[in-house]
Order: sequence, then C-alpha cells, then structure tokens
Amino acid sequence: MSDKLKNKVVVITGASSGIGRAAAELFEERGATVVCLARRTVPDFYCISTDVADECAVFSAVKEIEERFGRIDILVNNAGMGISGAVEDTSAEDAHAIFEVNFFGAFNMIRAAVPLMRRGGGGTIINVSSAAAELSIPFQSFYSATKAALSSLGEALRNEVRPFNIKVTAVLPGDVKTDFTSSRRKNARSSPAYGGRVARSVAVMERDEANGMPPKVIARRILSLALRKNPPVAAAGGAKYAVFLFLRKILPKRLVSYIIGKLYG
Repeated sequence: MSDKLKNKVVVITGASSGIGRAAAELFEERGATVVCLARRTVPDFYCISTDVADECAVFSAVKEIEERFGRIDILVNNAGMGISGAVEDTSAEDAHAIFEVNFFGAFNMIRAAVPLMRRGGGGTIINVSSAAAELSIPFQSFYSATKAALSSLGEALRNEVRPFNIKVTAVLPGDVKTDFTSSRRKNARSSPAYGGRVARSVAVMERDEANGMPPKVIARRILSLALRKNPPVAAAGGAKYAVFLFLRKILPKRLVSYIIGKLYG
C-alpha cells in the first residue's frame, strides 16, 4: 500500500452516497484523513453538514477544517444533482438550482479552499464532471451545461494556480449505478409537441445508469488522479467512455450530434 496519502487531509463534497462515499472509503483505506461535506450525515467519517450551494456554509466548513486539521491537501468536488426534460419545459427555478449545486457549489468550494491550499504550499483539486460535458444529451441539457461549465472553469483554474503548486484535474464519468438516478428531478410538465420522446429518452438514460459502473470504479480513478504528480486536464471514467470521448474528438461534430440524437432524442 502506498503511503503517499498518509495523514493527507482530503475533503469530499457530496460524500453521503455513490461516488463520494466510495471515494471517502478508498482514501481512508490509504491512510488519508477524510472530511466529508454533505447535507446528510456520513457514518464513520468526520462530517460537516454543508449545502455547497450556500456560500456562507461552505466558508464556515472550510474554516472549521482549517481550525481542526490545519490544511486541505486534496479537494474532491463531487456534489451534484440532475434534472431532465425539454429546455422549454424547464422552469427558471430548476435551471438556477442545478447550476447552484453543480457549478456554483464547486466554485464556492474552490474559492474557500484555494487560499488555504496556497498557504499550505499546494494541493490538488479534482472536479467530478461528466462525459455529458463533452457529449451533450437531449432532455438532460442543463446537466450537460453545468458539467461543461465546470470543466471549463477547472481548465482555466489549472493555469491560474499552477504557480502555487496547486494541481487541478477532472474526472468525466459515464453511466454509474448510484441513487443519482432515483433523485433526478423530472419536469412536472412536458409539452405535447414532444410526444413520448422525453419519457423514452429518460428511460434510456435510467436503463444505462442502472446497468452502469459501480461507484468504486470512479473512486479508483479519483484516487489515481490524486496520486499523480502531473495529472491530466481531464480523464475519462471507465475504458468504454475513454473510447467514446476519443471518438468525440476525431469524428465530425455533426456526426456525433446525429448519433447522440438517435440514442437519446
């Protein structure tokens, strides 16, 4: 077992279940001190009840971490939510809500953690983005948009904080079998103009997620990124999705869009 993580302070958001919980367990097994931020209690871990969309709550949590542990070595921005439905059927409230968690939640954590990392001589920030950031899925447009925004933020941040020995990377999971599927917020109304397309698209997504990778696969990817001296800008979660993202880069965008439309449209 590598001792590179022994006594390192690892902060994980959205750690009460799924990828976050699996990552917490894996880092703890490797000797790290794990701090879980979640709205629900995380048994067996030091946990601070935090809504990442609440800027004051985030800064308060990071202050508590500094007072108790003195530093943050690794930050895993994992908290997230999903909504589904046609763009025109999505309320402004729901659109704002998903950005508040998926994008601004990570932004709040970064703002609070970077000064502490800088004072400590460096650190690593791992953003849990999604393959949907690169492959925009119809009827899941706002989820794709938030993850694309998070990926872009991380890529810019990477060069901003490089002089401080802070590394920034992202993992792009594909379908993962977690309770994210059951917690996805579905639009209350669906315009008759779409017929049954929305329901069929969501059914395909949920089937793929139900047959998806176990969270530990992504947790291991997160761990490997944390251990790398020079992590990549982004890494796919799972071999199948690495192939998909490679094809996304080499195929014409029109063809990729056509294929995605056939699968999910």
